[in-house]
Amino acid sequence: MELRTDIFSLFNNEWALVTAGTRDSFNTMTVSWGGAGTLWGKSVVTVYVKPVRYTHGFLEENGLFTVSFYPESCRKALLLLGSESGRDGDKVKKSGLTPRFLENAVTFREAHTTLLCRKIYRQDMDAAAMPEKVVNAFYKTEAPHTMYIGEVVDIIK
Repeated sequence: MELRTDIFSLFNNEWALVTAGTRDSFNTMTVSWGGAGTLWGKSVVTVYVKPVRYTHGFLEENGLFTVSFYPESCRKALLLLGSESGRDGDKVKKSGLTPRFLENAVTFREAHTTLLCRKIYRQDMDAAAMPEKVVNAFYKTEAPHTMYIGEVVDIIK
């Protein structure tokens, strides 16, 4: 299993979708905060999701999630999936992306790379441990993100 890329560019410039759930019930959202590296001798991906997001509940309830990356031609779909809630309707259908069902996980056919991850750690971020400037910019009205770390168990191209 090998991934050769500029991971900083993937998250920051191309964005990604984090998706959790099963064929019967899943949700996805756009993320641009994340990273990849090693932890406990494992290849891992870290993503950050606010508790108010609908996808947060799916990440809490499921042991697997995917982080998938897309070509520029999918930018409009990622904008929609990051700005609309799955609580309010079928945003996946509206996006035009095609769900691809894995065993106990979901990604999309349009992804050029999908990381299948097993959740190995989660932690609610603590605003008291953050610089005041960050709290004022991102957490004045909502709770801080939850950090999810997933062991990369497969890379799907």
